Amino acid sequence: MAKQVVPEAARRRRRPTRTGTVLSEEIIVDTALRVLREHGSTGLTARRLGAALGADPSTLYRYFAGMDELTRAIGDELMGRALDSWTATGDWRADLRALGRAVYGAYLAHPQAALLTASRVTGRPREIAVDEAILGILRGAGLPDPVAVRVYHAFIDQSLAFAALDAGSLALADEARAQDEEMWHTAYARLPAESHPHIAATAALLARRMPHSAYPAALEMLLEHTAAQLPSSEA
Repeated sequence: MAKQVVPEAARRRRRPTRTGTVLSEEIIVDTALRVLREHGSTGLTARRLGAALGADPSTLYRYFAGMDELTRAIGDELMGRALDSWTATGDWRADLRALGRAVYGAYLAHPQAALLTASRVTGRPREIAVDEAILGILRGAGLPDPVAVRVYHAFIDQSLAFAALDAGSLALADEARAQDEEMWHTAYARLPAESHPHIAATAALLARRMPHSAYPAALEMLLEHTAAQLPSSEA
């Protein structure tokens, strides 16, 4: 049975932790991000987080019903950071591009947290605000609602999927990541044209391109697709 979350007013009357910190949801989420950075996406536990906060692990359940709710709060925080770094201009294409890059960048700044939260739907206020902004851009551009929802779905999943994919690479040890990238110069570049003519013809291009994220290119493709869905007057 999930433990009851203590109302905010009651939390504020709590005494400081052993380190002198008065806990809040914000402090717990920030500390959880640090624990994830230090211990990886599987290393976030109530015991480890309690130790980092200087508090008994059970104290966390005054703020979150469980670790799963904390995970959703971490995802919501990343969405909020993306939204805070973004400013609307009124140009639908520029606004959508900038917001996509903001979401991708906010998650990639915390790769371990991205691996843990990118697939989650938090239902929390800052995530909802990002979704409202995306749909507002698309509907404001003139897309019919069914098309706006389809593009929204592709847009947000694309942003989060690339963030998780690229976060997985960043989460690797430096040596492992370097070995992966070197494969394009060794294993692929050495394939004979007789058996692999297409790879052999593009090997040098692959070696230059593949260590970098495909997200910017994929985002531009989606923007082009979206523009093609607009009524002719809007396009």
